[in-house]
Formats: sequence, structure tokens, C-alpha cells
Amino acid sequence: MASDVQTGTIETRVPARMDRLPWSKWHWRVVLGLGTVWTLDGLEVTMVGSVASRLTEPGSGVGLTPGQIGLAAAIYIVGACTGALVFGQLTDRFGRKKLFLLTLLIYIGATVATAFAFAPWYFYIARFVTGAGIGGEYAAIHSAIDELIPARVRGRVDLVISGTYWLGAAGGAGLAIFFLNEAIFSTFLGWRLAFAAGAVLGLVILFVRRHVPESPRWLFIHGREDEAERVVDGIERQVADETDEELEEPGKSLTVRQRRRIPFRTIAATAFKLYPRRAVLGLALFVGQAFLYNGVTFNLGTLMSTFFGVASAFTPVFFVMFALGNFLGPLTLGRLFDSVGRRPMITLTYLGSAGLTLPLAWWFVTGAFNQWTFIAMVMGVFFLASSGASAAYLTVSEIFPMETRALAIAFFYATGTAVGGITGPLLFGQLIGSENADLVAVAFLIGAGVMALGGFAELAFGVRAERADLEAIAAPLTAQEAASGSGGSSDEEESRGDRHRREAERAREEAATARARAAEHRAAVHELGSRTDARADGDRGVTEETLAEIAELNAQEFDERARAQEELGVADDAEAHEAGAATRRAQAADERADALAEHAASLGADSEEDADAHLARSRAALERARAAEQRARAEQALADVTHGVATGGEGSEEGSEEEAEEEAEEEAEDRDAREEPARARSEMHTAWAEVHDERARVETDVAEGRGTPDEHDGRVSRLEERALAAEQHLQAAEHRATAQDRREHREASEQAGERQAERSERERRTRELEERIEQRLARRFERERQWPRRLRPGPGRSLGPSLGGLGVSPVDPSSEEALDREIATLERAVAEHGPTQRHELAGLVGARYWGPGRFGAALDEAVEEGRVRRLSPRTYAPVEPSRDGHDGDR
Repeated sequence: MASDVQTGTIETRVPARMDRLPWSKWHWRVVLGLGTVWTLDGLEVTMVGSVASRLTEPGSGVGLTPGQIGLAAAIYIVGACTGALVFGQLTDRFGRKKLFLLTLLIYIGATVATAFAFAPWYFYIARFVTGAGIGGEYAAIHSAIDELIPARVRGRVDLVISGTYWLGAAGGAGLAIFFLNEAIFSTFLGWRLAFAAGAVLGLVILFVRRHVPESPRWLFIHGREDEAERVVDGIERQVADETDEELEEPGKSLTVRQRRRIPFRTIAATAFKLYPRRAVLGLALFVGQAFLYNGVTFNLGTLMSTFFGVASAFTPVFFVMFALGNFLGPLTLGRLFDSVGRRPMITLTYLGSAGLTLPLAWWFVTGAFNQWTFIAMVMGVFFLASSGASAAYLTVSEIFPMETRALAIAFFYATGTAVGGITGPLLFGQLIGSENADLVAVAFLIGAGVMALGGFAELAFGVRAERADLEAIAAPLTAQEAASGSGGSSDEEESRGDRHRREAERAREEAATARARAAEHRAAVHELGSRTDARADGDRGVTEETLAEIAELNAQEFDERARAQEELGVADDAEAHEAGAATRRAQAADERADALAEHAASLGADSEEDADAHLARSRAALERARAAEQRARAEQALADVTHGVATGGEGSEEGSEEEAEEEAEEEAEDRDAREEPARARSEMHTAWAEVHDERARVETDVAEGRGTPDEHDGRVSRLEERALAAEQHLQAAEHRATAQDRREHREASEQAGERQAERSERERRTRELEERIEQRLARRFERERQWPRRLRPGPGRSLGPSLGGLGVSPVDPSSEEALDREIATLERAVAEHGPTQRHELAGLVGARYWGPGRFGAALDEAVEEGRVRRLSPRTYAPVEPSRDGHDGDR
């Protein structure tokens, strides 16, 4: 819908500015303010698990059964899924900060309400709303964290933040130990105070979170680019002050078309049409971890009390051990997700935890465990599983476009958790309630199976996202729209084109008017020169010359403005990088126009100081124009690459999917090799653009009195060296492309020669076959002419049309070719086996499949043509070679 889209297109470096920041106290504040959502979730889940036994005891005030504990856990998950979907949509529409404050308030209120539970139905409702708050937190928090944390450490930070779930779990278990102590608190009161303590922690987090800014990435997408720039400026100042480091220049810019909101249908289309393999990956990872995790975590207390006789007051001790083992996983393995890579580590953690679950289930059935060895084995399983589970959230946050991030997290969390997170607790709860160890072992095995599916999905569909920009992993939808020019109606496009044409025509009119003024001033100069007292009018002549020059500069300025409008019109009709190149050329024309205007202003300046300032600004504008021209050439180089991809040949639709994928990979490698020079050319032009940008900054500083050109020589020189290096890389790429072209030409020539040789060989064999058939027919015709055969009644053998007068049928070429193949088969058989009896030869060549009479006829023709030698009436042998070493005549 048009209301969903803003037609404004901007260019921003906000993502590059955020990713190049060094780690600082500011980042720690973000981690503490936002990452604590996992602590709250761990606190809530573990709290229920720890106090589960107490809630089933008489006097608790609720009176739940073990089965109802599992149902309450499932209701909590339903609430989390619902909250994720509802608040995920709102997060993408209204911003990260508003929603992570709102969802935290919902959690606090619902947790306080849980403390006042008096009946199972009330407890269920309170748990549903608490889950909704936590689910909404996931969507808002993960999207904000990944957009604020630098790319180089995003993996480990995200995993450690997710791992804080288990610090909350340990804290919840510790609180439960204290509040479930009946020597201090009654059965009715203790568990209620434990939930109230979670609400107090939420208030503390709310205070810290108020100082976390809105995501700058969300701001510039939704039409608030000025606010995004102010936020990033403030972050950069804080980071620079805290680290005392000089910030590097940001990398490449990003062009986006701003949107007010992203409809849910766009999310679905993005996930399942644009990235179907990634969608399958996200679902597999979430279903796997949710089933095993929620099944065990929600029911660990009842499992320990049911099968190991652990008292309810002592159950939290095992939760603390379980939680610490889970936290150690992401803490120790997290950095490997940024160094070794996402794909191998996620595969390892999922398949490894599934593998360890198998002996766990076996030993549980055989009774080889006591409560301590059992919890130690569970800690080993979840040491790996916790890293994999945390990586599931990281994965879906990274592999989908920026605009869909919050709702993508919500969608895959809700869908995957609805499948695995609800069935897991229900299944484990019911099977634990049966008090049958064999049935509980089955639940563990099912959990291992779904975790293994997640590992295999990562192995097949995993994305290499380590240290990569979010925008490089999945291009923003708004960036794709900005590049393709989509998002507006055809009427809007047409009106923009008309507007550019009108502006260009108006600028051309202004240029013509300015040139008329210039001509008038030059005419005045000549008139003054024609007077006898020309010397007296010398000053006036200089003034007229200056005015003529200013008017000419104005005319050139309007010409450049017109050229800029014409290029913008081209950009409206072009696609992708070609549109970007035209937009850059328009920018260059505008900058040249500014340079001409500044030059004209310098001619009319009141003082030399003002004139020098205007000239410096003019030089700065010219440098910016050169930078824009270089970037236009860079975009054009990428446009050539895109054009090559678009016009490339399509592969065959036949064959298996694996063969098609292998062929696609080979084509991609060949395409990359062909595109390397164009990409290198684009990088070279971009490097020179940075040189011109720096020179423009130097001139701007000079114009504003902030320094001299000599003070910036070092920076300019380094950029020039980088640009010269890019030129050399381009030359290397061009030489490699030339070598590859020559290699391909040579290989093509060799293949053509081989094909020609094959054709010649086929033609030679065909000629020989035709000659043999002609000779055979001639011999047969001669036999037919013999007197006894002519008097034989009935039709003759196949001789050809020329013998129609004799009443015989025409020759069938295919029959003669088949006969020649049978003769060749007989020739090979006797050549391989030597002298052979007739019946043995028939068996060797499979004569019983040839048809009636075919073997005898072929054998007679072979002897007659000299290709097989008859030793006796029933014995046949190869033809003896002639004395000169060649085969005998055939």
C-alpha cells in the first residue's frame, strides 16, 4: 500500500559508523540495559520449576497438580509466542525503545499479579501475561542489540547475553532456596515473595534501560534520519571520550527508501519467497532447542523429586548447578562463533548435545544415575545445547533484512516455540507424572532427535555471518527499493520525470538569460574600448569584464543544474546500480554548479579574505563533484556486473536438485571470476572518491579558517596510497581476466578441434559403412542375377528400387546398418576368442535375441566380406593378418 511507503530516498553511513566503534563502557551499558531480558526470562522459568513442588503441596494456596504445572508452563510459552508476534509487529512500526520499555512494564505487572495467585485459572492467566511481556521483549531487545553492537563481536556478545538467561535461572533458584525455607517463610507465603523479587529486579532494569537510545538503524529507515545522525553523533562522542581513541573513517554508505511500516505480508514474503532456505533453518533451530530446553527446564524440579526423591526445598540446588552449566557454554564458546564461524559451531552444538542425550536416556532407564551423576550428565548436555539455543536467536536476527528483524525474530520464536516449546513441557510433564522411567527416556530421545534436525539444517542451510555487516548478510528491503526505484505508483514516477524535465528546461532558460547578460557586458567592454577616452573608462571596463565573467559562470551553473535534473530523470527510469550511477552524476553536476556559484561569488567579494574563502569553497565543491563522479563510475562498474548476471545463460531444468545446485555454484564461481575486474574497478573509483572527499574537507576547513592544507597532507597521502593500491589491484584483476579469457579461448579451440575430429571420424565410419553396404548389395544383386535364383518362385531379397522390374522389394537402410552391426559383433567375438565353433559363437554374441535367421545371414555375410574366416563348416576364426603387418582384405 502507498501509505506504507515514504517516497523519500536517503543515503546514510549510520551502519558503518556503528560497526567501526571500539568496545567501550557505552556498549557495556547497552548490554546491561537490554541483555537483562534473558535474566528475567531465566528467573521466571526457573522460579516456576523451583517452586513447582511447593505449588503442589497442601497449604500453598493454589493447589496445582504435577500435570497442571506442565500446563502452566505451556500457557507461559503460549503467552510468550503471542506477545512476540503482537509486540514484534509494533516494534518494527513504533521503534525498539518504546516497546522494550512497554514490554518490561507488562512483565513487572504480571509478575506481581502471579504473587497473588489463589486458584489454578488465575495462575494460568498471570503466567500468560508474564509470557507475553517476555516474548515481546525478545523481539524488541534482540533487534536493538544486534543493531547497536559492532559486527566484529556481535556473535559472542549476543550469545553471552542469551546466556545470562541462566544467571537469572541461578538467581531464581537461589531466591527459591531462601523463600522456600519453611523455617523462615510459610508454605503459603514463600513462593509468592519469590515472584515479587522478580518484579523488583524488573524495576531496577527499567531504571537502567531508560538511558539506552533508540536504534539509529530503525530511525533512518522510518524517516527520522536527522534524529539518527544526532543519536550516532552522541554515541561517537561518548565512545571517543571513554576510549581516548581516534575513530576510523566509516566505511561504505547505504541508500534506502524510507518506509513508515512493514506489513506482515512483507515479512512472510521475505522469509518464504526471498529466503526460503533461511526460513527452514530458523524453524529447525527454534523447534529443536525449544522442545529440549523447555521440556527439561520446566519439569526438572518434578523430575528430581519424582525419580530421585529430592525434597522440594532442596530442588533449587540442582537448578543452580544446571543453570551454571548452561551459562558456561555461551561464555566459553561464544568467541568461537566469531572466529571459527557460525556454521561449524552451531552444527557442533546441536549435534553434540543430541549425541550426549542418547547415553543420558539409556543410563536413566538402567538406573545407573543418582541425583548427582544425573545432574552432572544433564549439565554436559546443556553446556553445548545452551550455545546452540542462543545461536538460534542470533541467526534469525542476522539473516533477514533490517526492516523485518523484530518481527522475524518474533515469528520464528513464536512458530518454533509453539511447536517445540509447548509440546516439550506437556510431553515431559505427562510422562514424569506417569512415574515410568522408560517413558521419560523416550521424551529425552525425542528431544535429541529434534536437536539433531536443527544441526543437520544448519549444516545444509547455514549462513556465514561472522564479522559481517548486517546489511551485507541480508540487504535491507528499503535499500533494494531505493536501488530499483520501486515503492511508488506509476503516476508518481511519471510526475517525478515530468518535474525533472521541467526543472531542466527552466535551468536551460536561466542559462540562456545569463549568457545574454554576459554578451551585453562584453558588448559594453568593446564600446568602451572604441571611445577616444578609453583610458578614462578603464575601471568601468574592468568592471564590465568582471560582470561578464560572473554572468558566464552563472550560465554554466544553470547548465550544470539542468544536467543534474536530466540525470535524475535517467535515474527514475533506470534500475539498481545504473540508477545509482545516474544519481551520483546528478550529485556531481550539482556540486559543480555550487563550485561555479562560489567562484562567481569570489569575483564579487568585498575583500580578499572573502574572495579566498569563496575560492576555497569552490575548490571543495569541485572535489566533491570529482568524488561523486568517481562513485558514479563505481556504480556503473557494478551495473555492468549486474547486467552480466541478468543476461547470463540459464541452466538446464533437467537433473536432480543437487546437480542443479552444483551447476549453480560452478556458474557462480565463473561469474565471480568474470566480474572481478568490474568489482575491482568499482573499489578503485570508490577509493579515489574518498581522496576527493578528504580534499574537499581540507578546502572546507581552509574556507572556515580551521587550518591549512599542509596540516592534512598526511591523511590525503594515505588515502592516495590506498587509491593507488586499488589501481594496482584493478590491473591485477584485469590481467587475471585476460589470462582467463585466453585460457577459455584456447580450451574452446581445443574443444572445437576435438569436436571436428569426432565429426571427421564419424563421417569416415559412415563412409566405410556405406561402402560395405554398397559392396554387399552389389554381391547380393549379382547372386540374384544368377540363373537358378531367377527361376526360384517368390519375392527376392531386398535389392533396391532399381530392381523393381524383377519384382523385388526396395532396400531398407536401417536393416542393412543393423546387419553391419551384427557382422562387427561377430568379428569382435572371434578376434577375442580365436577359432570358435558355430554354436559357441552364437552364444557369445547372444544370437537368440537377434531374430529368426539373423545369425546365419550375418555369419555368411561376414565370411563373404572377409571379416571372419571359415576354418571348417562349423568352425570360424579371425582373418589372418597379411605379411606386411596389415589386416587382410575385407
